[in-house]
Order: sequence, then structure tokens, then C-alpha cells
Amino acid sequence: MQPEGPGRDGRASDEAAAAAPLPGDLTGRRFPLGDWAEPADRLHELYRWVERGALETAAWYLADRVRKRRAARALRTGAVAAALVGTALPLLDLTGTVGGVAPWAYLALLVAAACAGGDRYFGLTSGWMRDVATAQAVQRRLQVLQFEWASESVREVLGPTEGTAGEAAERCLSVLRRFSEDVTELVRAETVGWMVEFHGGVAALGIQGGTGSLRGEGTVSPPGMGVRGIVPPAGGRPNMPRQRPPEAR
Repeated sequence: MQPEGPGRDGRASDEAAAAAPLPGDLTGRRFPLGDWAEPADRLHELYRWVERGALETAAWYLADRVRKRRAARALRTGAVAAALVGTALPLLDLTGTVGGVAPWAYLALLVAAACAGGDRYFGLTSGWMRDVATAQAVQRRLQVLQFEWASESVREVLGPTEGTAGEAAERCLSVLRRFSEDVTELVRAETVGWMVEFHGGVAALGIQGGTGSLRGEGTVSPPGMGVRGIVPPAGGRPNMPRQRPPEAR
């Protein structure tokens, strides 16, 4: 149950495993199975397994951040530079410093718009920020786990021990499971945010084409509207159901 580990060899092996090359994507890991004859050693192994998984997740997001940050900065720099060129060319042509360069301003402005649109469509800047936020959230929860684990360890060492040994082991397992669920939820939330942003960008490109096709087809009733959604013609008399005359008494 000690987070410090039984010796330096175990810590060195864990650090070497954490520093190993990361896979191309976040993948599942095998749950460490072993003999529970020594519960303290098994709990320590599970803690190292959970901690290493959190460090790998944070490292993956930080590595993905570097790639997106470079691409986002390149596109944003290109957009700013092209916008400045597109603004300066007409001024140079107007003052007579360089003649015949005003038409090239349209091309420069087009390049600036393409760079800005590419950054937004591929979600480079927003993805870079999401990666940083997710990595920081994982590291913050890892720090909370480390202090909670140290608190449980001190409670068992200094005593008096609360409850039985089985209750203490179950309490430690609950701490590890709750932390693993929190990290998984962070990854899921980031993935859902990426999917929503991606589908929103694709839908924004198809809105204009879909709107033009609907304009020539007249008014289309929304789904779920039956006969009640049809408006009678102006000046017409609505058809009322016939009623039986009252019976004579």
C-alpha cells in the first residue's frame, strides 16, 4: 500500500515503462493479475499500473498538442501574412510605388481566407487547447490520487487501523477505481467534443447547398405534421361534421 514502493529497482522499472515510446493512439491495457497472498504488494502493483496509465494518457495528449500547435501556428501566420499583403498591395499601387499589383490583392486575401478556414475546419487551434486542458485535468486528478493514496498508507501505518484488513483493501481499490473512471470520463468528454466540432464543420459546409435545393420546391411541411398541418384556402368554408337534430320529447 506504500506509494513509495519496496525499493529503487521497482521504481526504476516503472519509470522506464512510463518513458517508453507511446502508441499511435490511446489503447486499452491488460489488467495486472497476480496472487493476492500478499495484499500490500498487489495493491502497490495496482497503484503503479493506474498511475502509469494516467501518465501515458497525459503524455499522449501533450504529444498530440505539439503537432496541432505547429500546424495551427503555421496556418494562422500564413493567414495574417496574406491579409497584410492583400492590404498593402492596393496601397502600393495607389501611391505609384509598384504599379499593376492591385489585382494580386484578391489572391492574397483568398489565401488568407483559405488558411483561416483550414484551421477552423480541421480544428487545429481548438484541438490544441483541448489537448492542453485534458492533460492538465489528468495531471490534477493524478495529484489528488497521490495524496489520497498517501493518506490511506499513513492511516494503515500509524494506526489505529479503522476496520478490518479487508475493508482497508476495499477502500484502496475504491480509490483506484474512482480515479480510473474519472480519467476515462475525461478522455470520453474530449472525444465527444472533437466529434461535435467535426460534424458541425461538415454540416456548416452543406447548409448552403441544401438550402438552395429546397427553395425551388415550395414549402415543405415538417415531419410529424399530418392533415392538421394543412391550412384551408382563403375564403373557403371549413367542413364541419354534421350533427343530428335534437330529439323531440
